[in-house]
Amino acid sequence: MTEDAQAEGRCPPGQYPIGGQGVGGCAPIPGSSGGDARSSGPVATGRWIKTWGAIATAVSTGDMGASVGRRSKQEAASEALSRCASHGARDCKVGTTYKNQCVAYADPERGSKGRVSYSVAGSKEEAANRVLSHCADIGGGQCKVLYTDCSEPIFESF
Repeated sequence: MTEDAQAEGRCPPGQYPIGGQGVGGCAPIPGSSGGDARSSGPVATGRWIKTWGAIATAVSTGDMGASVGRRSKQEAASEALSRCASHGARDCKVGTTYKNQCVAYADPERGSKGRVSYSVAGSKEEAANRVLSHCADIGGGQCKVLYTDCSEPIFESF
């Protein structure tokens, strides 16, 4: 006479019965590789892609161009230069690039002898505070924040 016996009883492979008195359930067997995917730990559903931003300015005209959310430093810089030049400036230069951060751009107000300033930080507020402080330090006058933005990572699902 042959009898088939299942150690797990009413439970799926990799689990054992728990409970009693008419209340039952299943629990994973410690060290077991069996069972469903929920007992094997977290499974990645995608990945985070870092993004770049850039600011370009033209000294002769004061024109500015910015880019944000680009997948490469070069792509961000090229877009910022193109946007700066679209205003007619011929001497646009990249002033700053940044990755997964925020940026602020400030300009001295009329009558001040300062120059354009940039600052990169973890938030728009922090970048704006830093750029105002830096702008005032190098020019000795009042400055105004003209641009802030953040280049945030993009989630790409598998």
